[in-house]
Amino acid sequence: MGDTVKVGIAGLGRMGRRHAENLAFRVRGVDLVAACSPLADELEWARTSLGAPRLHHDYADLLADRDVEAIFLVTPSALHPAQIIAALRAGKHVFCEKPLSLVQEECAAVEAEAARHPGLRVMIGFVRRFDASYQAAQQRIADGAIGQPFLVRSETCDQNDPSGFFVRFAPTSGGIFVDMSVHDIDVARWLLGSPRAIRVFATGTVAVHEGLTACGDVDNGVAICEFADGKMACFYASRTMAHGHETVTEIVGTGGRLTVGRDGRADAVEIADAHGIRTLTTPTFYERFADAFCREDAYFIDCVRHGVAPALTLADATEATRIASALRRSLDARRPVDL
Repeated sequence: MGDTVKVGIAGLGRMGRRHAENLAFRVRGVDLVAACSPLADELEWARTSLGAPRLHHDYADLLADRDVEAIFLVTPSALHPAQIIAALRAGKHVFCEKPLSLVQEECAAVEAEAARHPGLRVMIGFVRRFDASYQAAQQRIADGAIGQPFLVRSETCDQNDPSGFFVRFAPTSGGIFVDMSVHDIDVARWLLGSPRAIRVFATGTVAVHEGLTACGDVDNGVAICEFADGKMACFYASRTMAHGHETVTEIVGTGGRLTVGRDGRADAVEIADAHGIRTLTTPTFYERFADAFCREDAYFIDCVRHGVAPALTLADATEATRIASALRRSLDARRPVDL
């Protein structure tokens, strides 16, 4: 691989545009040469905003583009497994947004295909591993700062969207635990030393968005995960926060505790006025993790450039899907699920 990796991106929605802008303007060692979307308005955005890459309406045409060395997939979750497999068979390195799949069996198929192409790099986008604060916490754990970690409490709370976007998205999202808590699941395993889950329990409620009931989803969910080595994790996911986005993770060890992102502050400014004393909160997950998304993209490009396998493996992504899918089954059945 040369000094510059030639990339094509598929999917130019809200997250696809973020990755595309990183690749076009912020990440060194990459040349964004092609973009793909079935939607005319997304292709028009790419044409006017990304320095005129080659535009493809069909994914097959993007894979057939001989100039493209690596594919970035920011497409609907249900499409990920087949699109990753097709890209590998076309000889392309693959970065794919989370989750790897909505079902565990498809994860296994992707892992098997990747094993047939050992020279190609594949990574799933669990962005919190690339956030500076989470990386600092992981390093402190490795240094023994809190003794032996045995419990992670982690939550992902999005600001309420009264437009009902998540109601329309829910039937294809895999549910709140696959769509949202999969990040908490992955980061919990990472911080606890990659243990294997043996039992989960989940419950939830529809607090605001009644339309979720039709597809069996909830807008607030709570879950517990038990691991084989006696470690534990607790997860909370919400789509209904009034004040903004919050991602908070607490790691408890035998000698102390670490907390990442407790107050959800947008900045260090404190406002005192007729409403009292307060701080502003990050409005969405992207503002909270903007730097991490860029670091994540740069990390994958460097793995491709230098022929190094990503530390974040497909097995990690498979385990996150396995746990999140079990949480969905537990939510539906209202009982614990053994894995």
